[in-house]
Amino acid sequence: MTQPQRVEEDERDDGDWAWRRRIRANPHSNRVYRTVVGVVGALITIAGLLMVPLPGPGWLVVFIGVGVLASEFHWAQRLLDFGRERLSAWNDWIRPRPLWVKALVGLLTALAVCVFFYLLFLASGVPTFLPDVVEVPLQRVPGL
Repeated sequence: MTQPQRVEEDERDDGDWAWRRRIRANPHSNRVYRTVVGVVGALITIAGLLMVPLPGPGWLVVFIGVGVLASEFHWAQRLLDFGRERLSAWNDWIRPRPLWVKALVGLLTALAVCVFFYLLFLASGVPTFLPDVVEVPLQRVPGL
């Protein structure tokens, strides 16, 4: 796989929208804008990382957060490119595998999620906000 061409900041400005060029022209507004993008991108990325072990779109949210950061920071663009390459390599590896390998990967992923929740509930107890139909069987699990 070939590396994407690195684009210098001056060259990036040519394809930007006019409002971004105006922001970048003023050092103060550029600093404020980059700070806001950094904080929002970091919050989205952190939220995604917290969702990774939980059922849901954790890695998708992480990629969105890094994408927000990559809109202003070169290091984040390199990280996003690296993540895309790893995801592409994983897909290229898993796609031709037999169904039993894909099922095993899914089973191991489900097992990892179950272990995570078991350890979480072991440390903090079964949450009381869960419906009774879920909470009662969970309380019967050994150790909980």
